[in-house]
Amino acid sequence: EHGYVCPVIDDSTVIEIRQGRHPVIERLLPPGERYTPNDTYLDTASDQIHVITGPNMSGKSSYLRQVGLITLLAHMGSFVPAQSARIGLVDKIFTRVGASDNITSGESTFLVEMHEAAKIVNAATGRSLVLLDEIGRGTSTFDGISIAWALTEYIHQRIGARTLFATHYHELNELAATYRRIKNYKVDVREYGDRVIFLHKVVPGFADHSYGIQVAQMAGLPPEVIDRATVILKNLEQPDWGPNRAVRAGHGDVQMTLFEMKEDELQKEIRNLDVDVMTPLEALKKLAELKERLKERKR
Repeated sequence: EHGYVCPVIDDSTVIEIRQGRHPVIERLLPPGERYTPNDTYLDTASDQIHVITGPNMSGKSSYLRQVGLITLLAHMGSFVPAQSARIGLVDKIFTRVGASDNITSGESTFLVEMHEAAKIVNAATGRSLVLLDEIGRGTSTFDGISIAWALTEYIHQRIGARTLFATHYHELNELAATYRRIKNYKVDVREYGDRVIFLHKVVPGFADHSYGIQVAQMAGLPPEVIDRATVILKNLEQPDWGPNRAVRAGHGDVQMTLFEMKEDELQKEIRNLDVDVMTPLEALKKLAELKERLKERKR
């Protein structure tokens, strides 16, 4: 009735899902809208780790949860939402998804993330399924990349668990050139001018862009913010451009905000003051007036 099939459970280390679907999301879709199915093939001998890149809202996290739920349902003896499914026995399913702190224990988002990652690498085996979503995002970019890179290497070399790793760190795609059991996948998108269409399809390869600015635009950030972010991004992508230079440059390419225009008017008024004909008291009063106006505009 719902397109579920009886999965095959065997003693292999393969997870092969054809046209798999998320059992919860597909039931919550509006009438007439169909869930986009995806294939999955994991094998400790050849396709142990999938590094999955793609923009926010593209479906990376849903795909990870989908594979986890199908694997769990199969081990429960349930039919699964797929065209076919072959699931090699899994002893444990580990997940590291979401971003939250632990206020009662005084743990930051990053510390919670690291505690959970530590539990995974200390308990996972070659029979486990590991689902990692954005490891390392709670700290600086370089620290995050380094931790995510080292963690992926450790799972590949020491643990051998079947792993799906969704990340924004495109640098991790380079791991596939060094380790034969690491494969690159991406969530496909299509660009139409300045618009981005998410296809929610997981395919081999790696994402060239994060599309963060486009997603921010879709979320409703002001045009001035989007324009300024676009200029900064272009500068950051240039060789020999550090963050400080990129942020300082490009102001002339962006439409001036209302506050910036008022600042310019204030500067113009100061330049036009003829202090030679003003008494000391008049000059002090004018200075106090200008100072107060500046405070008002910054509120």
